[in-house]
Amino acid sequence: MKIKSLGHVVLRVTDCARAERFYNGVLGLPICARFDENGMRMTFFSLGNHHDFAVVEVSGEGSSDSESAVGLYHVAFKIGDDIEDLREAKAKLEAAGVTPTPIDHEVTKSLYFSDPDGNGLELYVDASDSWRRDPSASPSSPPWSCRAHSEEREPAFGLNARQNKNLEHQSDSIRSVL
Repeated sequence: MKIKSLGHVVLRVTDCARAERFYNGVLGLPICARFDENGMRMTFFSLGNHHDFAVVEVSGEGSSDSESAVGLYHVAFKIGDDIEDLREAKAKLEAAGVTPTPIDHEVTKSLYFSDPDGNGLELYVDASDSWRRDPSASPSSPPWSCRAHSEEREPAFGLNARQNKNLEHQSDSIRSVL
């Protein structure tokens, strides 16, 4: 396994609209897509990739290591363009005692896990260039909680039971090819 490039960074913020005004209005990052469903709000920004930066709205309550606290959600690293690259990464992580959570985002196939300090990480391979034709195709599904060190996963915050079941299905569909 070899990291090819930094893919994207996702921050947890308390106000997506305010974050958009800052990152788009002040810093000039172009918005490529928004996700707003059943209480989960995300904004995706692009500098030429399907998304290079995103913000997800949280309550801001809880301790600093809570899923609802502001701060880093996860950093994503691109490791290739082929599912074999993802299989190799999964095997290497598992050999190191890390149990990643696979997710199929359509434009990417991903493995979510945490580093030893609990920072969320994603390794991914590009799976589709549909986002080039339709930039809003980028956020096909919100990410899982990155705090998955074991088989017992936490569902992504802010999602209801139906959304969690849908993400379980997406996880199961990619798990079958890994």
